[in-house]
Amino acid sequence: MLDCGPVVVAVVLFVLLMPGLLFQVPGRSRCLEFGNFQTSGASILVHSLLYFGLICLFLLAIKGETSNHAEYIMADWGPVVMAVVLFVLLSPGLLFQLPGRSRVVEFGNMQTSAVSIFVHTIIFFGLITIFLIAIGVHIYSG
Repeated sequence: MLDCGPVVVAVVLFVLLMPGLLFQVPGRSRCLEFGNFQTSGASILVHSLLYFGLICLFLLAIKGETSNHAEYIMADWGPVVMAVVLFVLLSPGLLFQLPGRSRVVEFGNMQTSAVSIFVHTIIFFGLITIFLIAIGVHIYSG
């Protein structure tokens, strides 16, 4: 059976925790800024840590609690690792921004826009679907 839950959770968190869209921690001039469409290396690091914590909570902790198995279940870290790596690499403005403000592609400009977040979300959705559903990346611990 096809399990699309990790993909949906990863994409929703990708949009909600994108630095500069809803909020940015730390901001450029304050500790917390809302909707400024700016980003920085520090804010991508903080948002990546938040993303890691929430994706672990949703994919590992809740999945383990809702399981009907009485025996010990090994945790599958594949979706978590792939989602966090793609979150960092596809954060608009860190490596690239597609579309840029003045060009089609801008590299390392540390800015974002609603259109670039939408485009990066589509790319994220495509890659996370390929890695988790088509290829089936699994990393087990235990």
